[in-house]
Amino acid sequence: MNQVNDKQAKLIKLQENMNQVIVGKKDMIDTLIIAILANGHVLLEDVPGTGKTVMAKTLAKSLEGEFKRIQFTPDVLPSDVTGINFYNPREQQFELRLGPIHTNILLADEINRATPRSQSSLLEAMEERQVTIDGQTIPMPNPFFVIATQNPVESQGTFPLPEAQMDRFLMKLSLGYPELQEEREILQRFRKEQPLATLSSAITVQELQDMQEEVKDVFINEDVETYLLQIVRATREHAQVEVGISPRGTLAIMRAAQAKAYMEQRSFVIPDDIQSLAPKVLAHRLMLSLDAQLHVTEHDVLQEIINEVAVPLEEVGGR
Repeated sequence: MNQVNDKQAKLIKLQENMNQVIVGKKDMIDTLIIAILANGHVLLEDVPGTGKTVMAKTLAKSLEGEFKRIQFTPDVLPSDVTGINFYNPREQQFELRLGPIHTNILLADEINRATPRSQSSLLEAMEERQVTIDGQTIPMPNPFFVIATQNPVESQGTFPLPEAQMDRFLMKLSLGYPELQEEREILQRFRKEQPLATLSSAITVQELQDMQEEVKDVFINEDVETYLLQIVRATREHAQVEVGISPRGTLAIMRAAQAKAYMEQRSFVIPDDIQSLAPKVLAHRLMLSLDAQLHVTEHDVLQEIINEVAVPLEEVGGR
């Protein structure tokens, strides 16, 4: 088996690993893998008990590397996240104690329960892959992947993420409730044992780094690139949109489309990659006008734009 096929086999093993624990969410699992291949971060938003934390833990255990979790509450301080210089009386000097954010995979559980000050402590790490503690800049481990969760139905004791923080997430996903048969399978699968406990890693840190680099080489035809740009520009000109997609969002959908093509063993991006990922990558970056918020959702507007923008018909593969 050649090098490329070997890596694809690793990705298949990663999918199988996660499907051993997570029931009926194949598309969500694939999307989560696309996000980490694109070197982005993910926000999981759903009601309690739908499997957000289990999903994050399953991915972490399937990837070789360090995993840490922060359970956010209003009393969590920025230093509890990034770290602190503390005075060691025995050594009679200050020592740097790194916070839980210094890991390969971070689960930021119930991120909207943290105060804005603590939420902002994640910004530098997520975007610039570094943190600054008392003037000292410390690079984050590589890879560094944040999975944040939040509960959209509770408002008491929560602090909604500002637009600047939302834009740092490559994708915003929702698991939703399982179907009847899927929930029956959950009952049967977890009745006597915990599948998560028996999982082993499917991909090493070095293999993941190599894959993330190879994703950047996936080719995008000029016509497909123009198609992507037309969708983005249409969000800025739409009558119901107050704030459209930023250049950061343009780069995000490009990188996600490359990762999807890579996962499907293609060396080039096709329009379907952009269409299928746009709601997950772009919707949470849109800000609708006050009047529009009463009648439509961000997904509605985005779907309307996708329906209106002409899809390139020429051959999109090759260089």
